[in-house]
Amino acid sequence: MRYGSPDDLRTVNRSPGQEALLAVLRRHLRGAGWSVRRIAEALSASEPTIKRWLAGRGLTLDRLEALAGLCDVSLADLVRESEAPPPHLANELTLAQEKALSEDILLSFLFIAILSGENWQELAQDLAIPAATMEAMLGRLYKLALIDRLPGGRARTRINPHIVWRKLPMRRQFELQMKRQFLEMDFSADDAVYGSTVIKLSEAGAAQMAEMIERHRRELSALAVADRAESHLPRGWHAVLSAARPLDLTQLREMSQG
Repeated sequence: MRYGSPDDLRTVNRSPGQEALLAVLRRHLRGAGWSVRRIAEALSASEPTIKRWLAGRGLTLDRLEALAGLCDVSLADLVRESEAPPPHLANELTLAQEKALSEDILLSFLFIAILSGENWQELAQDLAIPAATMEAMLGRLYKLALIDRLPGGRARTRINPHIVWRKLPMRRQFELQMKRQFLEMDFSADDAVYGSTVIKLSEAGAAQMAEMIERHRRELSALAVADRAESHLPRGWHAVLSAARPLDLTQLREMSQG
């Protein structure tokens, strides 16, 4: 079979997911010492043709399999490697990234869902988001370098899931949007879930308390991952706030003076 001929019309579509797969393929070929000239000779194709295939142009599934076979890698191996988490996830967002998210509540919620490992298709169903709108948002997150698009329509975060929002834009969005969820909460309701306490701490103790709150946030994230994998029951969205602040004693002092 001459691979330079259009023997198979099942062309591999170019998308962010396929780009990741091609990057893995090129890495394997380089590691195995396959130059463009050697590949062209092995597959009876011209060097310009091989370059087009490696760039994802005119690449069919048969040709992709043939290229992978040169370095003893299967298509399944390529897919698995392309879907593996990046070795270095960013630990914080740039100011421009946070600003873009803070200006679009739905976009930021989609990103937070993906950051948490949730399936964006389920979110689309939960919120009845039109397909075109969802595709536009995924495309914007990709252009912002916040996610990778994978084969099969999946998305993967490029940011550490345990990110701490330190910049003003997202903190301001929390102030405007999420804070209301708790201010309007009926703490006297039978189904209200909350815990509250008042404690006296030194600066060292307060620092340890902040660390405990962060650990609790990570434990909740781990719970969500386990529940998503193991539970067969319907799942719903929950907002959780763990916060501490110096206690305002003004009213208590005034009351003590009678």
